[in-house]
Amino acid sequence: MKLGLVGLPNAGKTTVFNALTHAHALATAYAYSAAETNHGVVPVPDERLDRLHAAFQTPQCVHATIDVVDIPGLASGSVKAEGLGTRFLADIRGVDAIAHVVRAFHNPEVAFARSAIDPLADVQDVETELILSDLEQVERRREKTGKAARSGDKAAQKEMAVLDRVAAALGEGGTARSVERGKEEEALFRDLALLTERPVLFVLNADEEHLGEGDDLVAFARSRGDEVVALPAKLEVELAELEPDEATEFRTELGVPAGGVEALIAACYRVLGYITFFTGDFKSSESRAWQLPEGATAWQAAGRIHGDIQKGFVRAEVVPVEEAVSCESFAHARDKGVLRVEGKDYVVRDGDVIHFRHTA
Repeated sequence: MKLGLVGLPNAGKTTVFNALTHAHALATAYAYSAAETNHGVVPVPDERLDRLHAAFQTPQCVHATIDVVDIPGLASGSVKAEGLGTRFLADIRGVDAIAHVVRAFHNPEVAFARSAIDPLADVQDVETELILSDLEQVERRREKTGKAARSGDKAAQKEMAVLDRVAAALGEGGTARSVERGKEEEALFRDLALLTERPVLFVLNADEEHLGEGDDLVAFARSRGDEVVALPAKLEVELAELEPDEATEFRTELGVPAGGVEALIAACYRVLGYITFFTGDFKSSESRAWQLPEGATAWQAAGRIHGDIQKGFVRAEVVPVEEAVSCESFAHARDKGVLRVEGKDYVVRDGDVIHFRHTA
């Protein structure tokens, strides 16, 4: 899973990046947009895996991860800029989901493009840039496809009909992901790889005194079915430097609940439609968490681990994670009658612990 952080310069993207990754990337207080991206990896916290690791007595506990890309600040016209625009487009097209970091903190020492904090206006500015970039790409595709369509090519005519719908939606300020499409049209959308096709969530970067701000943004996001996560990023970075007991005491004094970073990670899973399954057994080499799209089959889950396991798939032995923790091994789960044997078409459920039987 790869998450791209976008937003206006000085919205706090790099601070959110540091809160997630503990990478100590440079965040400045002046009007500045970095020309290079920051890259980091975030282990996904999952107490179910921790308990499974303890119950199975495995030497290693391997959490799922999220690759996070802190993309340079997007100001008006920057997607067309030489150098920065090219890098921005390349970086954002490589992500699975977009986390739009929106400034809601009040700090006169940190420069900002506006005279007042206005989260919804910031979102609209950035989305306008993404929409314009998508519209330009669609128009180039229409120009190319139109020649074939006018010559009578039936496939090109069908493609033009889809491109016309997308161009109309973008021209009205909509996003590519809002455009209805049939299954046979999905391949074209994947090929276009439009920026506004990516799932999005909003990260309201607020200081502890203003966590409740951004009501207009929340209403806007909910009207589209998008998620908003409030995160006091600077505070989270500072708390990460403290011992756990000290951090808890400091949170209590400030009245700031824990779990902001975890809530952001959970929101990433929801917008992408991901679930988690686990592998491991009593005193095996490791207990491990794996990401999987919701609705995927056991055969597809096997492929997440290794192509040879998928190719030689025989069956999947499945135990719900709570039962696996209680039984402490697949052998005990089998004895207690809680282990199920499933075929390749079994739809994996969140929290399944799976042992794959396969030929060599």
